[in-house]
Amino acid sequence: MKETHSPEACKESIGAVRDTLYVLSGKWKLPIIIALSAGPQRFKELQRALEDITPKVLSKELKELELNDFLIRKVYDTTPVTVEYELTPYSNSLNDIIVGLRNWGMQHRKRIMSKSRKTKLLTA
Repeated sequence: MKETHSPEACKESIGAVRDTLYVLSGKWKLPIIIALSAGPQRFKELQRALEDITPKVLSKELKELELNDFLIRKVYDTTPVTVEYELTPYSNSLNDIIVGLRNWGMQHRKRIMSKSRKTKLLTA
């Protein structure tokens, strides 16, 4: 059943969703968080895990995630300097969102693949 909202509630909801999208914008922030859920990683490890991300984009996304308190950057006094990225406890607040997106994505992929198969059968 579709829920109805007052104009004020709709405006508040739109604002909250826009804030969320602003903080998590782009195609890389959530995949970075998922990659880091396996534990602390160095820059090159993250780059390998994410495959198609450029170093420039990864650097930018890591800085933005750090600014929004989703990860911390740890610098170790070694030669050469070692830098690791690690999730903060606050990043756990995204767990339900990530699980929901994953589940929806799997469901959507099945739906599209099913439609694709049906279309191929009809045109054969």
